[in-house]
Amino acid sequence: MSNPLITARDAFAVQYPEQRIPVNGREWGVLSLGGSGPALVLLPGTLGRGDIFWQQVEALKDRARVLALTYPVDGSLDDWCGDICALMTASGMERATVLGSSLGGYIAQYLAATRPERVAQLVAANTLHSAAMVAQFPPYDSDLDAVPAAALVQGVIGSMEAWAGEEPEQAEVADFLTAEITKRIGGEELRARLKALKHAPELPGVSLPRSRVFTVESGDDRLIPPPVRDAVRGRLDPVEAVAYDTGSHFPYLVHAADYTEMLAGILEKDAI
Repeated sequence: MSNPLITARDAFAVQYPEQRIPVNGREWGVLSLGGSGPALVLLPGTLGRGDIFWQQVEALKDRARVLALTYPVDGSLDDWCGDICALMTASGMERATVLGSSLGGYIAQYLAATRPERVAQLVAANTLHSAAMVAQFPPYDSDLDAVPAAALVQGVIGSMEAWAGEEPEQAEVADFLTAEITKRIGGEELRARLKALKHAPELPGVSLPRSRVFTVESGDDRLIPPPVRDAVRGRLDPVEAVAYDTGSHFPYLVHAADYTEMLAGILEKDAI
């Protein structure tokens, strides 16, 4: 049985293939679309490439300049922030609204804290307030350099199968993410993402005006429990905390149209 999410994303990827661009000795995947309007940088979580936001990119590409990124197979979180700034510069973006989800949300917060001159607005979505907590959970509690890549991938597959079994209404999303990790990301990219978060520095304070800070969360997010959501809001004090009742960890997939309109509204604020 075909999966409509996979079908739609594959069609988008054929029309807008990801470019592979070297930055500081690391190879990034880059989607750069749109020629005018406010600048938008999209940073995915552990289980997606830049085009996991294809529904938002397709809807916004005529209203914004969009840069959707896929992480390299090496480098630290701070290295990646420097690379992101270089990619922004190469795309003609002096400043941008930066939306990051999950791992991307942590990176976006760090980018806004350490390079605030490059971030017009911060959107921290379904993410963490501290990297210290991940070390107690698998696979972060293992030696990530020693674990075979195939075992890392199999761990994600097992998690997706368990999720689909417990929440059958999310089986389509779980199947999509399983295909992402097995066919498009692979073990070494997965390892790099896990290591980047496990060894990430703690987040400095964000100096952006409160009017330029937004958070996104889901009431049924299995990976970001309520105390962590509270902590993210508590440290960022956003002007708007967008909350979906459902959508789990992936509201940009589950509620794609609503998510797109939310993001369009945030971009309009950047134009004021």
